[in-house]
Amino acid sequence: MDRHNEWTCDANDAVEISMVQPGDDGQKLTTLSTFNPQFTYPLFGDEESIFGYKKLNIKLRFAAHDLQSHVEISYNEKFKQVEDIKAADLLGILKPCLPEDSFSTIDEFKKRINEEDAAKFTPPGKLVHSYSRDDKDYEIWAGSLADPEVRKTLDRIQIFVSFFIEGGTPIVTDDFDWTLERWIIYFVYEKQKKPSSPKASRYSFAGYATTYRWYFFHPKSSNAAKLAYEAQKTEAFDSFPVSKIPARLRIAQFLIIKPHQHAGHGSQLYRTIQKACLDDPTIFELTIEDPNESFDALRDSNDYHTLKPEFSKHNITINANPVPNTASGSSSSQLPKHPRVMPTSRLIPTKTLDDLRQEFKIAPTQFAHLVEMYLLSQIPQSHRGAENVNMTRLTTQKSRLQNEHDRRYYWWRMLVKQRLYKRHRDMLIQIDKDERVVKLDETLQNVEEGYDVLLKAFDERASKVSGNGKGKQGEADDNEDGNEASASASKKRSKRKFTVEDDDDEMEDAPSSKDRGGKKPKV
Repeated sequence: MDRHNEWTCDANDAVEISMVQPGDDGQKLTTLSTFNPQFTYPLFGDEESIFGYKKLNIKLRFAAHDLQSHVEISYNEKFKQVEDIKAADLLGILKPCLPEDSFSTIDEFKKRINEEDAAKFTPPGKLVHSYSRDDKDYEIWAGSLADPEVRKTLDRIQIFVSFFIEGGTPIVTDDFDWTLERWIIYFVYEKQKKPSSPKASRYSFAGYATTYRWYFFHPKSSNAAKLAYEAQKTEAFDSFPVSKIPARLRIAQFLIIKPHQHAGHGSQLYRTIQKACLDDPTIFELTIEDPNESFDALRDSNDYHTLKPEFSKHNITINANPVPNTASGSSSSQLPKHPRVMPTSRLIPTKTLDDLRQEFKIAPTQFAHLVEMYLLSQIPQSHRGAENVNMTRLTTQKSRLQNEHDRRYYWWRMLVKQRLYKRHRDMLIQIDKDERVVKLDETLQNVEEGYDVLLKAFDERASKVSGNGKGKQGEADDNEDGNEASASASKKRSKRKFTVEDDDDEMEDAPSSKDRGGKKPKV
């Protein structure tokens, strides 16, 4: 066994990814960045180890502009097969994940990217957004997967799904055109003010995201959607554009590569996709497939900063006196003095909130999180949380609490519990009432703690932005990707999901991951 261990290495360390450009002399390569994969279990097994080599090094070089790649494998010694024990077949493992020309010689790769006119390269698709960060310029390009250039570029980096997107599988790109048209691919590029050499491109890959449309029946479809529906009656299916069909837009894969992480590029990419969604009258919701904790934090941050001014403008708050005689002494209400059921519309402006949700095309569960977070922020810190509130008094006096903030906090807890119970009713009704109460209370506490961490992070960020005079109202700071508080909130949110499964995927009828190539967003 010990002898076998000396032939085993960590796959994450053995694989080395680098972004390269043509060198000054037209022969050598200039390396822009080098990094290791985050995961390798899709290729090398759950142990993420490779057997059969000493001092193994697998170099994956990618041309920074058009993402052509080259594989170079080196080692000091290879294990000689003993019966059925043999070294891992590295080429057999890697070939299905990369284009065929990735396995040419290093000289052929150098010649290929040096001879091609990289200096005139532009990313596939069309330019949809540009921005600057730390005196560097960046562009986001988008194109349909039906575009051969977009498809070719995506195919060259499909291996990144296995390396950086946990649980992900590559997208099937060899499909019917009408299916490929459902997909829009976004590429993030750094655009250098001056190329590193005369033959090099100014563009350097920084990340990408994939989105797809899937049919969404909406009883209150817009005029554009109704016209599209009418068109279906007269046009042949083959000639009817998928882009006219009412749909949800779903973010599938989302990746900023390591050298560009923690610099706000994830937020820029997310907001670009969000804007495209808002500008398209046939899209009714923006949803996410299997978001991880990091993406949850990024999404919460951006959505909250988008909606906070709207909530403030519409004076969204909890009605502290929904029950007659609670404070004013008035009894002009159809509700009894101590109702067993309180209509949600008496606590919060449900019609206004629903209009806002549809206007900003945010999925119901995500929107509920944002509303809950904002309502919690309206309650002073000293009147919320187990460490500041007498919970026994809160649960016994309920709506009869003398302090207005205490009553708001009581009703806030009821609103969150209501959502959690509705979402998980099938599971909760199978357990005893006492255990059900405990489960809801535990989950509620975790939800509140997660919101608190995020709210504190937002406040700290707002203070920094106002202090240096940068930023605009309603926008998350571009550096939130690396915010430690957001990471803490991610852990709290994960804890919430563990207590009572509360993921963001509202659409239970969504097609399975296998149908689309499993896609778990990663920042």
